[in-house]
Amino acid sequence: MSLVLAEKRSHILVVTLNRPEKRNAINFEMAEELENIWKNFEEDDELYVGIITGSGENFCAGADLGDLEKLMTRIESKGGPLGFTRMTLSKPVIAAISGYCVAGGLEIALWADLRIADESAKFGVLNRRFGVPLVNGGTQRLPRIVGLGKALELILTGKLIDAGEAYRMGLVNELTPKGQALNRALELAEVLCSYPQKPMRNDRKAVFEGLGLSIEKGLDVEAKFGRESIKDGAAFLLAKKFLEDKKGRHGERLK
Repeated sequence: MSLVLAEKRSHILVVTLNRPEKRNAINFEMAEELENIWKNFEEDDELYVGIITGSGENFCAGADLGDLEKLMTRIESKGGPLGFTRMTLSKPVIAAISGYCVAGGLEIALWADLRIADESAKFGVLNRRFGVPLVNGGTQRLPRIVGLGKALELILTGKLIDAGEAYRMGLVNELTPKGQALNRALELAEVLCSYPQKPMRNDRKAVFEGLGLSIEKGLDVEAKFGRESIKDGAAFLLAKKFLEDKKGRHGERLK
């Protein structure tokens, strides 16, 4: 059986780390496969949203320490040691999390745009215990998501936190009952798929390109991508539906 499963569900790609006996720890073979899967996702025009999750009762325990030396040969690669965590995609990805989401597994969750966790989820920089550094984006993404103080607390102490604490600090976007994270991620992915794709992706891109800029330069970035989105024409068509057919009132999604 493949160590990584990739299943297309209409415009959604569900990627499942499939090594439950190792808490879905990633070895070199998985890293290579994951790099190819996400490259193909980016290039497939029929896929709009990705979901990454883990099989069994855990998300991912990070790098397989038994394969660490081989994985570190990828440290300068464009995809990063785990295969894809240095990729910048044009499409959103949702992490559906249960059980352990630690070390490199936490970095994978941080790579995603949104994180949906069930009540069993646990998060932490547990690689701190073994002297393994964060080399899959953790030092850069964690402060951007939860703020500097909380990020340093997690990075320096290596402590394990539960789903509730992760939600309160903003690490997790939504909590679900145990076993329901993937179902909720699929529901959310369907919502994202229902929107005009180019404007949504351009707004997402403007967020990332504006990070760290002054407000003046950030507004210039927003205007640049806004002009591109307006040229798409979807806004005019859907505005007409709103005015003539009363479609989209009270938060209704347009078909």
